[in-house]
Formats: sequence, structure tokens, C-alpha cells
Amino acid sequence: MDEENTTGVLGGLLDAGVWLVTQIAMAFYNLGYAVTHPQLWLDWSNPEAIMRVVFYGGSVEFFFVVFTTVLVLTGVGLWRNSVLWGGVIALEGFANALGRLAAWVGLIMVLQQIVIVFVQRIFAASEISLGFGQAFTFDVSWWSEELKLYNAMIVALCVSYTFVQHGHVRVDVFYASARFRTRKIVDMVGALIFMMPVAIVTWMYGWYFLWRHLITPKPSASEGLDRLLMKARAFRWNVETIGFSPNGFNAYFLFKILLVAFAGLVFLQAVAVLWRSYLELREGEESEGKHLDRDTLSGSTTESAEHVLETR
Repeated sequence: MDEENTTGVLGGLLDAGVWLVTQIAMAFYNLGYAVTHPQLWLDWSNPEAIMRVVFYGGSVEFFFVVFTTVLVLTGVGLWRNSVLWGGVIALEGFANALGRLAAWVGLIMVLQQIVIVFVQRIFAASEISLGFGQAFTFDVSWWSEELKLYNAMIVALCVSYTFVQHGHVRVDVFYASARFRTRKIVDMVGALIFMMPVAIVTWMYGWYFLWRHLITPKPSASEGLDRLLMKARAFRWNVETIGFSPNGFNAYFLFKILLVAFAGLVFLQAVAVLWRSYLELREGEESEGKHLDRDTLSGSTTESAEHVLETR
């Protein structure tokens, strides 16, 4: 029995290995086919193209295209570190640019809250009109509930920026006192074991959660491409416009878009953390923070501010 179990385990591992290699090899073909046939998924005047986007956006094929791309870039970067540094600079630069732009939403949120208070408490008006040329008029409760969207935008779009700036909350009782090499290894393991899997699972659930509130017939993660293409015959847009109150905010599908964006940004940041940690581990302590674009705070870097707080 033990010999049979061992044989079964080895056979299962072999099948899994063959499947993994096959999927990686097919990723090159799938990527090339998508690039050379953009009309199949970019022509959204055709319902079948939308259904292909719905299917492949949460598919195994798409996962392995992303996985293989990261794998190839990592392999090339192990040979030429400048490739990895270029990837780190690009990913962190994108995170910083998006985060700094999205951070202005906080100012908009404060100004809108002030307007709501004045209109509701001082002028006792029931509606607010905003816009240039053609004004958008909604009930005060609509504008009040819309503030939730600004909060969601800051959380979802500034997540990578906060990570790059070392502004995230972390339990570093042991991490802070660890040696340089230990910290870099912890960062690499954390990116591989925690950040990437969580981002992938969030994307998989969020992707179909989003599309079920945008189109009809509603797609399902268990349906194959052929089934979705058949549903394309009855396709129509059915964007969610139901609010929690009669006159409240009614564009909650935007939150679902932000959920998917959040998952994608976390995954990209995990790749940046993995590459940076490896490069700093290889090049030594003098490379820590290399090419890192950190914001300033009162004439000092945020890193200096953190150091002051730690010494206190």
C-alpha cells in the first residue's frame, strides 16, 4: 500500500508539473494571439468581444500570462540587474504618480462636505447643482453618500503609494530589530506568500462581482467561453443604479471597479517589493532605498520622521 501511495503521489506531482509547464508555454501563444487579434476583445460594439474580456479577465489563461511575464522579467533581471531596477523604478513611479493624484480627492471630499453643511444647515436647500455649462443636480443626500466614493478612491488608489512611502501600518516588533538580510528575506517571502495570493484571490472574486452588476445576462465564474459567447446574443448593458436610499448615491458599481483596481495595484506592488528586496539583498545595505522616490515632510524625508518617532 505504501508503494502504491508513493507511486500515486509521484504521478500526481508529475501531472501537476506537466500542467504547469504547459500553461507557461501556452501563455506565450495566448499573449501573442491577443496582441495580434485586438479586434476580438477591444471592439466593444460587438457583445462577443465584451464576453471575451469578461471570461479571460478572470481566467487561468490570463493568470499565466501575467505570471509568465513576471517570471521572464525576473529571470532576465537575475542575469542583468539593471532590468529589475528598471522594473522597480517603473512600478514605484506609477504607484507614486497615481497615489499623489488620487490624494487630491481628499481635498475635494473636504470641500464638498463644507458645501453640504452650508447648503443644508444655513440655506436649508434640498438640492445641490454643480457643473460648468450643464449642471448636475442631485439631492443633498446623494452628495452626502457620494463622500463614501472619495474614501474608497483614497484607499484603493493610494494603497501602492502608501507602501512605497512606508506609510502603511505594520507590526514590526521583531522586524525592526532584525538584521538587514533577514528583513529583506522577510519582505521577499511576504510578497510571495501573502501579498500576491491575496491580490489574486481578490481579483478573481472582484472581477465577476463587477461584471454581474454591469451587464445582463449575468456571467458566472463557472461558465466557459462558449457559454458566455452564447449569452452574448442576449447581451445588454445593465449598469447598477440602485442606492441604499431613494435619493441617495446610485453609482455603487464604481466601488466594484475600485475593488478590482485595488487588487491589481497590490499585485504590482508585490512584484516591486520582491524585486527591490532581492536587489538590495544582493547589493548590500548601501543599496537600501536606492532609486526610492520618497515625499518630503516639513523639509525632512518621511523616513527621517519615522526615525524620530522610533527614537522617542
